[in-house]
Amino acid sequence: MKSSALSPEIFKAYDIRGIVHKTLTPHTVHQIGMAIGSEALERGEKTIVVGRDGRLSGPELVDVLTEGLASTGCNVIDVGMVPTPLLYFATYELGTGSGVAVTGSHNPPDYNGLKMMLGGETLAGNAIQSLRQRVLDGNLLSGRGAVSQSSVLDAYLNRLTSDIKLNRPLKIVIDCGNGVAGVIAPALFKKIGCDVIELFCDVDGQFPNHHPDPSQIENLTDLINGVRQHNADIGLAFDGDGDRLGVITPAGEIIWPDRQLLLFAKDLLDVQPGAEIIYDVKCTRLLPEAIKEAGGRPLMWKTGHSFIKAKLKETGAALAGEMSGHLFFNERWYGFDDGLYAGARMCELVSRHPQDPQSLFDTIPNSVNTPELRMEMDEGEHYTLIEELVDKADFDDGDVSNIDGLRVDFEFGFGLIRASNTTPMLIMRFEANHQEGLKIIQDRFRALINSVRPGLAIPF
Repeated sequence: MKSSALSPEIFKAYDIRGIVHKTLTPHTVHQIGMAIGSEALERGEKTIVVGRDGRLSGPELVDVLTEGLASTGCNVIDVGMVPTPLLYFATYELGTGSGVAVTGSHNPPDYNGLKMMLGGETLAGNAIQSLRQRVLDGNLLSGRGAVSQSSVLDAYLNRLTSDIKLNRPLKIVIDCGNGVAGVIAPALFKKIGCDVIELFCDVDGQFPNHHPDPSQIENLTDLINGVRQHNADIGLAFDGDGDRLGVITPAGEIIWPDRQLLLFAKDLLDVQPGAEIIYDVKCTRLLPEAIKEAGGRPLMWKTGHSFIKAKLKETGAALAGEMSGHLFFNERWYGFDDGLYAGARMCELVSRHPQDPQSLFDTIPNSVNTPELRMEMDEGEHYTLIEELVDKADFDDGDVSNIDGLRVDFEFGFGLIRASNTTPMLIMRFEANHQEGLKIIQDRFRALINSVRPGLAIPF
């Protein structure tokens, strides 16, 4: 039997995401559960782990998702309210290889969504679209799967604390932004040997203090103040579902994820010389230079946690990361994005540094750069414009990449313009060795945009 239409806009490039009871209804989630269960069984996957973040809509959506999955004959193990990395961990620990996290990540409180993994593959792009098609076609299996509960919190704690070894105790401030990382982060960091000052670690799906998104400066203000007030060695911030990391130095400086990755890469290459390290198109050009210098092989790839994970799996790279804060350790860990583990690895690095922690962060090279600049557009128009820009681009004096939008690397900096895969907007970023260079690159990109689409309100 064919189903009524599903809102196409909820099926994103990396996950499924929408406004609860509007674009993402319980009925929709039930249908998607049937599609995931059917797809899993056809792939030979018989059991799926489900978990949820701390959003108020989570329990209801997990119930209908579970019912949808079980109605196909798929078995379901519910691991409760856990960060998304613990859901991924559960697929290894419980031997299923498949799982669904009900999470809105860093979106506003009225949003929720699904991140999906089948047989070790994180679903992205066409694989997500095919779930919608499966529902529309009525291509759904019927059966009765078993439903059970399990907890993986202790197993995760034990696994992580057996891996992370601090050389000395650290004083740290952690800010969970009232997201789901709060169910485990304080206990985890105490267990590895940290004196922990907690900010907003009680889980509250309304996010009453600040939004749980460490990629935005305004969400890090409380953590910066906390680190300075307590003279802490480091500050760590987690997003709403715990798969992304923000880092604050003792001086209150933000270490953006591409610079975190640079630090991790140099450390990893000491023990694994020649390793491949993946970074996304938004990252600093100082990163591949530092990786080469340290004896590694840098590989630039598309933005998006699903795309990065797929590339990591394909190449066997030791480490990957992207500007948004997703970090993927494939050495000592499982290769999925885990803000908690990345935070613990950062503590390990800091504890091994013989001098004060600030001096470690001061070793990271820096440049003149912009934050992410955003230009809102009509749905679909942002993709069309990128195609036109790529087609007309003429940068003979630069190294042009079209793997994700248009990135041009010059001897003195880079410019990037790409279409967001989650919202209808263009994302831009610029970097140079000096202010003058930054202006030159921005002027050239502005001229290109104006030549294709005159009159746009360009945000630089």
